[in-house]
Amino acid sequence: MKKIKIKRIYEEPSENDGYRILVDRLWPRGVSKEDAALDDWNKDVAPTEKLRKWFDHDTDKFTEFEKKYRKELEGKTTDLDEIKNKAQNQRVTLLYGAKDTEHNQAVVLQKLLNK
Repeated sequence: MKKIKIKRIYEEPSENDGYRILVDRLWPRGVSKEDAALDDWNKDVAPTEKLRKWFDHDTDKFTEFEKKYRKELEGKTTDLDEIKNKAQNQRVTLLYGAKDTEHNQAVVLQKLLNK
């Protein structure tokens, strides 16, 4: 399996990104669909609105957020398998909009998928 990487959607798209998947539930502000250069937008693997609002990018809550988010992802095996299957033959980049590059759902999702 090719490595699944993560990247802020505000960074310039690159050929090294491979298959680009937005994993946010909401469309990122200030990014046009053309500039995003997406191959997929998988809202289903994003945290629920309730969890997203609870977390509110509070780094003190990240450990608990990760546990809750992983619990939500337990019911998303089809979506997760689809991403893993894409990564069998090509690089996959999970895109996110958060400013914090270490405490966001893409970090959690990447760890889970690269296991």
